[in-house]
Amino acid sequence: MPEPSASKSPITLSQRFQSLRIKLGFEHDWYLLLIAALIGLVMSGVAILFIYPLRLIEEWSKGADISVMYWLVPIVPLLGATLAGVVHYLMVGHGEGPGVTKVMYAIHRRKSYIPLSIGFRKWAASWLTIGSGGSAGAEGPIITIGATIGSNIARLFNSNPKNSATLLGCGAAAGLASVFNAPIAGVFFVMEILLRDFSLRTFTPIVVASVIGTAFTNAVLGDKALFATSGELSVGTFTWMEIPNYLLLGLICGVVATLFIKSFYFTEKRFARLNVHPVFRPTIGAALLGVLGIAYLMIMRPSHDALPGFYGNGYPVIIDLLNPSFYYTNGGEVLKPAETILVALIMLGVFKVVATCLTLGSGGAGGMFAPSLLLGACVGGAFGYIVNVLGWAPAANPAHYALVGMAAVVAATTHAPLTAILIVYEITRSHEVILPLMLAAVISTITARLIYRDSIYTVKLTEQGVHVGTMSDLTILRRLSVQDVSLDPAVSVHEHDSAQSLLDLSETHHVGDFVVVNDENKYVGMVTYDDLREALVYREAIPLLLVSELLRNDLPTITPDETLDMVLDKFSRHDAHSLAVLNHPNDSTVKGLISRSKLMRLYQDELDKD
Repeated sequence: MPEPSASKSPITLSQRFQSLRIKLGFEHDWYLLLIAALIGLVMSGVAILFIYPLRLIEEWSKGADISVMYWLVPIVPLLGATLAGVVHYLMVGHGEGPGVTKVMYAIHRRKSYIPLSIGFRKWAASWLTIGSGGSAGAEGPIITIGATIGSNIARLFNSNPKNSATLLGCGAAAGLASVFNAPIAGVFFVMEILLRDFSLRTFTPIVVASVIGTAFTNAVLGDKALFATSGELSVGTFTWMEIPNYLLLGLICGVVATLFIKSFYFTEKRFARLNVHPVFRPTIGAALLGVLGIAYLMIMRPSHDALPGFYGNGYPVIIDLLNPSFYYTNGGEVLKPAETILVALIMLGVFKVVATCLTLGSGGAGGMFAPSLLLGACVGGAFGYIVNVLGWAPAANPAHYALVGMAAVVAATTHAPLTAILIVYEITRSHEVILPLMLAAVISTITARLIYRDSIYTVKLTEQGVHVGTMSDLTILRRLSVQDVSLDPAVSVHEHDSAQSLLDLSETHHVGDFVVVNDENKYVGMVTYDDLREALVYREAIPLLLVSELLRNDLPTITPDETLDMVLDKFSRHDAHSLAVLNHPNDSTVKGLISRSKLMRLYQDELDKD
């Protein structure tokens, strides 16, 4: 009798979904556009739910009485931070640093997978931190939430690692674009900072997600979203006489941004050493923030807008600093007294740095982007005021310098000048601002890199041995050539010599790869370590073999002017530790050997340099 067939296991829901995915053609690249559109639509809803409560809190705080604020300023951040600490404790996450750093770590070490718990944790903790007055931005959390959604949608569709990274980027771009009403900046933030990939295959779906996310958010919240400048901002005209001013502003912003980065991580390490439960560290930071808030109110004694300017995300304060009426009286003709403007700007900038370090360094949740924008507006506004007083530029408006300072500090903290330029440009929608933005942002980035190699997002990654570089891997290899690699000396052997000479040379020179030459000392081929090891299985036959019988003439040769991406491609196609480098394409004389290990070591060094 035939044996009964084994019972088939029931088809799971996941297997049915995968079958449907294949039938619909989701194995092809075009499906990324459909999923990107879906992610953009989902992120518009998420952004609205995330943004709207924060807008309501901002509007309420503007009308609050000063006497009430003396009670709320110290107490509310304390409650919010305590609840945020509880959220962190109950929804345990990985400690790779700020939200954007977690996303970058997932891309480089976890095949772009971010657990859903990270998104929920970031959402709840950020609401509590920012809504209660903690000094942090909303853009970091929405990027993390968007990246989490994109990552899990990619996992749902069982995408390969490359497509998973792209879909993760779609979520991050749609989130940032929705918050700032800046679809172009959202795209370039992802491509310049997160993915470091400007290929068309990656660019297209991210654009789709960013545009759809922004469009649907605008349809519900209007074109202001979370942050927009007032209609009174007049950018003015950029003249060549102001070039030295913007160069100097870029240098100053680069130094200030570096101090900001170092202060933040110094504070974080100090809080990590406290002998208290991690749940209570944000509470301690919030208590110190409350003391700072009371001190600010007592010193400045505001008659309106009683909430300290460095509380929350700071967007309303930034809008004020970009308004010329903040600096002028009598219809914009007379500057306000220096003791009023400069003291206010310097105090606000210093307090914002300290408040952000206390809020986020103690374990609070939020982004570093908004604090950088406010710090840049303070630095630029103060610099512009001084420029105006000293007459370094005719009719110099401090509000214009505040705007450029925003881009310069963001560029220096993130090491992403293109993103900084675009996001400030999209906020103002004025082409006149592009030239000074470009100049100051690039100078500040260069200055920051010279002082401190890491950006605000890569400090933690570097500590964990994750090197992301400043460009795509292939671009690094393309700009390096064989001449940049230290070559190993070539140990040559004649093709008609006995194979025994290979063993003798190996013992003398401690090498495993040999170059085989002819009577004219020209390259013929190579004998590799693996070839020699296989021959040693029959060691007694070695004296009877000739080098030509072990010779490999299928290995490619290298010339000094070849770029390393071409060399790496040759290594990937052939199983060899070393390849011969010839003097010239028309000259078969061997110059040396290039090894795979030295090529990769040079590549790693180039990543570490920037």
